Amino acid sequence: MRKPFRLAFAAAALLAASLVTVHAAGMLPIVGEVAPAFTLPSQTGAQISLKSFRGKWVVLYFYPRDMTTGCTIEAHNFQRDLKQYEALNAVILGVSVDSVDSHKQFCAKDGLTFHLLSDAQHKVVTEYGSLGSFKSVSIADRNTFLIDPQGRIVKVWTKVDPAVHSAEVLAALKELKE
Repeated sequence: MRKPFRLAFAAAALLAASLVTVHAAGMLPIVGEVAPAFTLPSQTGAQISLKSFRGKWVVLYFYPRDMTTGCTIEAHNFQRDLKQYEALNAVILGVSVDSVDSHKQFCAKDGLTFHLLSDAQHKVVTEYGSLGSFKSVSIADRNTFLIDPQGRIVKVWTKVDPAVHSAEVLAALKELKE
């Protein structure tokens, strides 16, 4: 009787260990999971923590590079829709591997007022399964996570189209709030 219990316990422990290893290797967090916690510097140099937004919806979007065509279109669309997000109790956090100074320039040049977070160490992009590369240079893949006010992931988008993505996220957020 004790042997089957020990085998079941060992199997469960092995499964749990393998899941942790897989997640650490950069697999995307999935809907229903608690969003991985982080603290990163924004374009102002202030440290921004995910936990400080408990009670709000969070649009956490990863993008490849500041001041590139697709990333600028995506950021402009989030900025254009910012008042609608705020009316739905949502904040927008953009994350790339670019530096704080690069984010500061991007925000100044393009009139961006939401937080852009610098993950120069690639820790958060990896935890969210969003570390990519382009011509042997590390970048963030264009993925978005919608996080509910309790800190759980409720929707995931991968390889998004920057031209229509803000509208997609806004529509999903409105539907979830109904």
